Amino acid sequence: MGLRVCLVTPFAWSRPHDVNEHVDGLARELRALGHEVTVLAPSTRAADLVAGRRALLDGADQKGRADLRGAAAKPGLAGATGGHASRRSGEPEVIALGPALPVSRRSRIGVPVGVRANLALALQRGRFDIVHGFEPALPSLSYLALRDSHALGVATFLSTERLGYPPGKPQRERLLSRIDALLATSPEVAEAAAERLPGEYRIISPGVDAELFHPEPKQRRIVFEWRPAQRPLVRSVLRELRVLPGWELILLRTKPLTGRPTIPRALSDRVSVRTARGGAARAALLNETAIFVPAIDGLDRVELEAAAAGAAIAAPPGLRGQPELAGAAMARLAEDDELRERKGRENRKRAERLTFADLAQEHDELYRKLAKRRRAAGKADPLSGREWIVCDLHMHTSWSHDCAIEVPELLTHAETEGLGAIAITDHNVFGGAREALAATTSLTVIPGEEIKTDGQGEVIGLFLTEEIPRGMPFGETLAAIHEQDGVSYLPHPFDRMHAIPDAATLRRHLDEIDVFEVYNARLLFDAYNDEALRFARKYNLTMGAGSDAHVLQGVGTGALRMREFHDREEFLASLGSAQVLRRPKSLLYLQSLKWAAQAKERVR
Repeated sequence: MGLRVCLVTPFAWSRPHDVNEHVDGLARELRALGHEVTVLAPSTRAADLVAGRRALLDGADQKGRADLRGAAAKPGLAGATGGHASRRSGEPEVIALGPALPVSRRSRIGVPVGVRANLALALQRGRFDIVHGFEPALPSLSYLALRDSHALGVATFLSTERLGYPPGKPQRERLLSRIDALLATSPEVAEAAAERLPGEYRIISPGVDAELFHPEPKQRRIVFEWRPAQRPLVRSVLRELRVLPGWELILLRTKPLTGRPTIPRALSDRVSVRTARGGAARAALLNETAIFVPAIDGLDRVELEAAAAGAAIAAPPGLRGQPELAGAAMARLAEDDELRERKGRENRKRAERLTFADLAQEHDELYRKLAKRRRAAGKADPLSGREWIVCDLHMHTSWSHDCAIEVPELLTHAETEGLGAIAITDHNVFGGAREALAATTSLTVIPGEEIKTDGQGEVIGLFLTEEIPRGMPFGETLAAIHEQDGVSYLPHPFDRMHAIPDAATLRRHLDEIDVFEVYNARLLFDAYNDEALRFARKYNLTMGAGSDAHVLQGVGTGALRMREFHDREEFLASLGSAQVLRRPKSLLYLQSLKWAAQAKERVR
């Protein structure tokens, strides 16, 4: 069964761009594998924007679909691209969300409110399984889509020059927590991206159309991808061309016009300049090219296209430090026909393993693997005949170092507040839970402990039978809870005022977390609770809530309304139909009471 996939590019679909070629090739092959793929992009054409808005507002209308089918799907080609319709489902393949804005790593341009609204509408109506943003480290649609989507998130980085956003570390951490997989098109890009967004990066190819780029009879032609700032490399190539009679050199510009290279008068009859920003324009040139010289920091895509075209590539090791090596490598290939032809065959063979079809197959495996992280929807409520009770899953007693509430006092107050069940979760000790179990009370008491891990925040164990030591790694702490047949409960997972597990740790141990706290009444910023709720909904996790009470007045300020239960199995079953209750009180008031109690204890 195919997935609903959304690919988001920050660059105008109406203009040629290497990122858009990557997205277009990937989208085309993913559709061939049975996925429903929608591309969201800006555009510079008014017709695209009208069609894109129509697709968002009334895309289900038959007339609207007919209008959209008339638009072109290829990026950068003539004709509108705002809503090309999928032949399989009738839904738009490409939706233009708004006008294109200049974006760069130094840009501080905000995405207009109207475009943000279109993006939110597209994400809501699309009900996507995967949202895949390209170059999200720019202030752009890609960044916003990954930040605001509730779907599984994938990010692809294609250039070391597009890694400057967001500038603040908290914003980068929030973005990283919403990305499930990090991809890069080269080890150099992955290394640079990891400095700002740490994580495990999978290296992928830029992808190439091996039918569009294919070997044809070779001309005595050298193509050099020209960059204005790389004069030593240009001089090296031109110097060697002087001693290669019969060879022509084409200086290829693959980016918007930024100037024209200086051509020596003696070589003017054998050197020309071409501009080819799109793959179709480059194919006609590269398919007949014998030698290709890539620019330092040139487009990886263009070098791969030259390889697919069967050209020999003059890119010796150490080129960045010694640009003159390029000219020497070029001359050797030009003078040795056998070597040049053999290198061309090898390059073609290598490129045949890096096509868009191969790229889509790799993404298909990744997407399906990520989709398995989302838990299946719960079954019918097996405890539907039970009474509803209020359960606070996170509170402390005097056994914790920072709490002065005696166990009998806590039990009496919880009964008075109308709670039906509580979890005693003292910091790194089990004595409070053991004392509460031995007391006479009408409450259902869940014995627990809030355990400090080794640098990855805290984990609560519920239904424990003995104390678990602090300081173990996150995974070992979860394993120790399950060894006692306990329930692992992750408290305040995004409270950045305290130590918390990083995003990679959370996703790595997702299957071992039984309950995810989505509301903690003691958090200073409610946005941290909102982040936890978003995360839990994204993966369909079982949700929990607690007051984290350290004073009696805080008991019950965060809780669950759930069916009455009597043991671990019934507790887990009851969580399936539980509802989060928010009963907030002034945090300043509760914290003042806690500080006063601690001061009183020190005086004693």
